[in-house]
Amino acid sequence: MQPLSYLLSISPSVIYIAAGYIALMLLLYFIQEKFIFKPEKLSQDFEYKYDVPFKELFFDVEPGVSINGLHFYCANPKGLILYFHGNTRSIKGWSKYAKDFSRYQYDVVLVDYRGFGKSTGKRSEKEMLNDMQFVYDTLAVQYHEHHILVYGRSMGSGFATKIAADNKPRYLIIDSPYYSLKKVAERYAPILPHRLLLRYQLRTDKWITRVNCHTYIIHGTKDRLIPISHSEKLQQLNPHKITLIRIHGGRHNNLPSFPQYHNFIRDILLY
Repeated sequence: MQPLSYLLSISPSVIYIAAGYIALMLLLYFIQEKFIFKPEKLSQDFEYKYDVPFKELFFDVEPGVSINGLHFYCANPKGLILYFHGNTRSIKGWSKYAKDFSRYQYDVVLVDYRGFGKSTGKRSEKEMLNDMQFVYDTLAVQYHEHHILVYGRSMGSGFATKIAADNKPRYLIIDSPYYSLKKVAERYAPILPHRLLLRYQLRTDKWITRVNCHTYIIHGTKDRLIPISHSEKLQQLNPHKITLIRIHGGRHNNLPSFPQYHNFIRDILLY
């Protein structure tokens, strides 16, 4: 009877707080995708239009799953940039960054994750990672791995790092990366058990230790969304193979507005 009497002695306010905490955890578990992913969806008949040579790609991963991409190409390319974008918009909006690489005679392929743009399929971390490996395998038939550079921006840095860890690209470049999604979530809601709640972990910290090619991390010193401390911790995991490039004054979404960013990209691509 002692446990029952103990329960009866608990203040109702404590019970309400505990119930509210559990309800909050359940809510966040089931709706977390709305916080993580902010996709722009495009109709299947949407036509991309650019004033530079490009072609639209479809990677048919499995029945009912098609990953949409854009391939910006040039004559006699020095290599390929495989670009994994952030958690918002679609390749329609991210494609403007292709010129940052094509100006140095590199082809650029950008792809949309499941549920972004024209890409189809139900999302999960495992399936999304498998999709990006399928894309890499397909492109590696056309481009030798030594001429493939994997670039990940913000959320895309996790996908890029996993691909670099499982393959042998020439370089890995990650722009404004996170240590892990768990670390990002803890910053905004430290009281929640994120290890149990998060269905998307994207363990950049785990995968980067298995990357054999040289890695360049580019991060703004004034990034408030993902502080540069994330990149500093990542560099410490493999300091001999990771170069951290600090863009002084840079924030999360404005690094391409800094001449230093373009200078570093030039130096990496022409090295």
